[in-house]
Amino acid sequence: MRTGRPLPLVVGRKPILEALQQGAAIEKIFMLRTAVGADISMIKQLAKAANVPISQVPVEKLDFLTKSPHQGVLAWASLLHYVELQAGLSHVVEAGKTPLFLLLDGITDVRNVGAIARSAWCCGAHGLILPTSHAASLTEEAIKASAGALTKVLLCRVPSVPQAIDILKLNGIQILGTHMKGSVPVFQSDLTLPTAVVMGAEDTGISKDVLKRADQLIHIPMANNFDSLNVSVAAGMVLYEAVRQRVGG
Repeated sequence: MRTGRPLPLVVGRKPILEALQQGAAIEKIFMLRTAVGADISMIKQLAKAANVPISQVPVEKLDFLTKSPHQGVLAWASLLHYVELQAGLSHVVEAGKTPLFLLLDGITDVRNVGAIARSAWCCGAHGLILPTSHAASLTEEAIKASAGALTKVLLCRVPSVPQAIDILKLNGIQILGTHMKGSVPVFQSDLTLPTAVVMGAEDTGISKDVLKRADQLIHIPMANNFDSLNVSVAAGMVLYEAVRQRVGG
């Protein structure tokens, strides 16, 4: 999978620790599997608190990413700003708006994420919810594919899809899972309610937890029998239905 030009690097234990302590935006941390020490423990602790993903890698990966002394850890500095999910929801509600979010479940292609963000912004969705695992790193290619929309919509990073669902449900947000065999056509679902639409990866679909806990499983009716739509195209169709219901068409 192409990821575009590499993100800026933060190299070494102290620089990464200082970046995390100062609240700098970090996209991802790469850490040697055998790395130990007080700084490493603190990096793990702060990364967890900030929902920054850590990838445990062999030394060859770190040596490939940088020729500088890395001390067993380096990080990609983020080009974007992330907010906590609860803060994002509160921001939307306090602005007097009815929340409409997309929860991306296992979508790893940066171009799909970018295209989804573009549709989200055009259709009035307030933000994307991105788990720290099994998710695309938002590189320059993702921003380019979004036509800049990734810099406009709220980006809420969460530890996992189940934790995101817990927070959403506590805030009265209905969970709509998209599924080829969903029982409800998208145009019969009430998208005027506070809503989070879960979009799954094209190969695996939404996770079992979403299947169990979604308030509805929706599908997009198709004229011809085919495996599936591209996930960014499907997201655009669902979002346009939300526009039709919320704004009128």
